[in-house]
Amino acid sequence: MLRTLVTTASLIAAATAAHSHGDVAPQPVNTDALPDVGEEWLTENPYRDAGDEIWKAAIEIGDSGYNQNCARCHGLGGVSGGLAPDLRYLEAEEYGDEWYAERFRDGMTQNGITKMPAFGELLGQKAAWAIRTYIETRPDDGALDDHNSRLKEIRDLLAEWESAAPGHGDVQAVQDELSEIATQIETGSGAPVADSIALRAAEMISGEAPKFAAAAETLTIGLSAAR
Repeated sequence: MLRTLVTTASLIAAATAAHSHGDVAPQPVNTDALPDVGEEWLTENPYRDAGDEIWKAAIEIGDSGYNQNCARCHGLGGVSGGLAPDLRYLEAEEYGDEWYAERFRDGMTQNGITKMPAFGELLGQKAAWAIRTYIETRPDDGALDDHNSRLKEIRDLLAEWESAAPGHGDVQAVQDELSEIATQIETGSGAPVADSIALRAAEMISGEAPKFAAAAETLTIGLSAAR
């Protein structure tokens, strides 16, 4: 309860201090891959527990939607620089969902100045919850610290496999290790699973055509951003 009160207070305070960004034209978000959620606005994220396939689709769509429409003020990847609230710490439960939905739908105006535009009618509810899913699965600050060294080693190994002749090491073992690391990375929101670089890299090297270069690049970018 204390964390809720502190977080909410800081969000409101930061939003009040945010610069106006009502002059930025919202960018459309393609949500065709997501199931409909009806016209009436929900009070809880429908994609959080909708199954792995829908959850991943919501994150991918929300990633694009967030970074096109929200990152200017709330920070790339959800990491705020202080201009606006750091939404990674908005609780991944109905209380946080209600606050988020209201602010997304109606925006915020103070003393006649638009601090945040109303995105509800412009982007729609499916886009709202996709962005919410992306935000709430962001890893907490420092969540990768205990795994940095090993992830760098795996990154280098994947890069070697990409440039090597056919035939390489035990891909399944590395995939399993990345998946295990992913389970240990916590979110800032309290959501049970973080959409981490370990999780993404594990998925990239799965299947019959592992994408070693893409996985290595994902780890490189993620480790650099975590510094």
